[in-house]
Amino acid sequence: MNGAEEVFFSDATFAFLGRLAANNRREWFQEHRQDYEDAVREPALRLIRAMQPHLAAISPHFVADARKSGGSLMRVHRDTRFSRDKTPYKTNIGIQFRHELGRDVHAPGFYLHISPAEVFVGVGIWHPAGDALARIRKAMDDEPQAWLTVRDDEQFSRWFELAGDSLKRPPRGYDREHPLIGDIKRKDFIGISHIQADLIVLEGLDRMLADYFAVGAPLMRFLCRALRIPF
Repeated sequence: MNGAEEVFFSDATFAFLGRLAANNRREWFQEHRQDYEDAVREPALRLIRAMQPHLAAISPHFVADARKSGGSLMRVHRDTRFSRDKTPYKTNIGIQFRHELGRDVHAPGFYLHISPAEVFVGVGIWHPAGDALARIRKAMDDEPQAWLTVRDDEQFSRWFELAGDSLKRPPRGYDREHPLIGDIKRKDFIGISHIQADLIVLEGLDRMLADYFAVGAPLMRFLCRALRIPF
C-alpha cells in the first residue's frame, strides 16, 4: 500500500463519549452536536466507506452503508419506550455491517463496538427471530460436524469467544443429552473479541477489522447457510 494508512478515530472520540456519559441530556447534546459530528459520526462514516472493499473480498452480501441515518452506523438515540433508563443517548459507537437481506440489528452481521469502557469486534447473529433461531438449531442438529468445524477452529477460538444468552432448559424437541445441547440452547450465535482501546486510534483500523472479519467468516457462512441466504 502506498503512503500512510488512514486514521479514523482519535482521543477526541473517547473524550466525547465520556463527556456524553456524564452529561446525557438533550440540551447538552444539542450544544455539543458539532463535537459529535467531528469526533464520532464523521470518522465512523469514513471507516464504513473504507470497509466496503474489505467486506466485498469476504462476501459480496454484507453491506457497508455510509448513510448518516439508517445505514451501518447505529443511531445515537436510545429507544427508551420500554426501559427504566430514560437517558436519551447511547454512550458508545455501534457499527454493524449486516447482510443485504437484513432489516435490523437481528440480522447476521459483522460488528464494531467502541466505548470508553470497552472495545470489541463481533461476528454472528444477535437475538434472531424464532424462525431463524429454529433454522440455526436444526442446522446444528442435521450437520453437527459442520458446526464443530466452525466452533472449534483453532484460529477462530484464538481470536473469538462465543457469547450471548442461552436457555436454561433445552428447547422443545431437543433432548438434554444431545451432544450439542450447550450450543443448541444458545439464543445468540455471536463471536466476541475484546481489543485494546488504543488500537482504535491507530492508522489502518479498516485493515485490522478486515482481518478479524475474515477469521469470523466461517461462522457467518454457517449461519447464512442455516438461514438459506447467500454468503
